[in-house]
Amino acid sequence: MSDWLVLALAMAAACVVVLIVVLVRHRRAREDEDPSETPDVIEYMTMMIGVVYAIVLGLAIAGVWEARGAAQDHVQAEAQALHEISERVRVYPPEVRDRVRDDVNAYAGHVVTTEWKAMEKGRMTAEGGRLLDRIRQDVTDYEPKSDFEAQAYQPLVDQVTAADAARNARADATGATMPGVVWFGLITGALVTVGMVFALQIRRTARELILAGLFSALIAFLLFLIWDFDAPYSRGIAASAEPFTALFPHLTG
Repeated sequence: MSDWLVLALAMAAACVVVLIVVLVRHRRAREDEDPSETPDVIEYMTMMIGVVYAIVLGLAIAGVWEARGAAQDHVQAEAQALHEISERVRVYPPEVRDRVRDDVNAYAGHVVTTEWKAMEKGRMTAEGGRLLDRIRQDVTDYEPKSDFEAQAYQPLVDQVTAADAARNARADATGATMPGVVWFGLITGALVTVGMVFALQIRRTARELILAGLFSALIAFLLFLIWDFDAPYSRGIAASAEPFTALFPHLTG
């Protein structure tokens, strides 16, 4: 089931539930009930609950969006470091240069074709770590034979370190970022916020029914948006492996 279908069903279900509750409440209401006599304190509480929950939703959306952007930055930093290794190693002898480049290509290919699918399930691969260790050994075990090679040695080691740090950051960003207790608060807050609509004693007019349905659908959409951004590498608008394919175009050829 696609994410968009899940969103459509969630929004439709929220609207249907609210409309059913309104209609049932209207049928069971007393004949002498006056909807205009809602106490001022209830209106004030409804307004305050709505404002507070809107702030919480905004902070949650900002948090997961920032986490998603950081996850994409980790991918960009890792791909750029590997590209720098592949380019800067050209000052080494052909056999060393080709070995390093082959290992860099093998690692990048593994990330794009295999590890990315594993990340969608919330885990990294041991093979990816082994391939990166092989690149580190290629770079650090070589003893420069000239001053020119010696000048390139430390920058290459630094780029290996940068790639390793970016990989570790990518691993930390794999999986959901929102704690369960936050989800409990968001869902409970949504139920309370929508429930307060009924405290206002809305009537069964077309205008009020449409507004109540749209309000509940909006809440469902915002919760879905947070859920979609919550796992940076595995859901709808997820971080992509484009930096790898852009810097190593032969991986897609």
